[in-house]
Amino acid sequence: MFKHILVPIDGSETAQRAMAKAAGLAKAFGSEVSVVYVIDPYPFTGVGTDLAYGQDQYLTAATNEANGALEAAKALAAQQGVEADVMVVEGHAVHRGIAETAESVGADLIVMGSHGRKGLEKLVLGSVTQSVLGDVHIPVLVVRE
Repeated sequence: MFKHILVPIDGSETAQRAMAKAAGLAKAFGSEVSVVYVIDPYPFTGVGTDLAYGQDQYLTAATNEANGALEAAKALAAQQGVEADVMVVEGHAVHRGIAETAESVGADLIVMGSHGRKGLEKLVLGSVTQSVLGDVHIPVLVVRE
């Protein structure tokens, strides 16, 4: 039914649950699986030389975090007998990075976690999942916290 599943992760427990669900679906349908971690390269603000130094430190730390989360996701898929391709991409907004990756890999399903934020917390922190739902034209399976 689904040929290519994209799983966006952020290193959270909710993302790991989404990865487990995606691996189960991939095993059942014989689907390819791509796992993506999107880094926003511009959240750091500074001036002069502090900007370049801070930006470099941030990107190094973010990439290390991404690689750890991707390795954990790949191991989780392997436990279920599923091979997963992993990638780190940069995007000015995480949801756009996810949508662009889904298109570039030819995904026909996105499986992602949602932290289920409500009220003021949702307003302040936003909802990547909600934004992805508005950006893509393929099915999205939301795994709740």
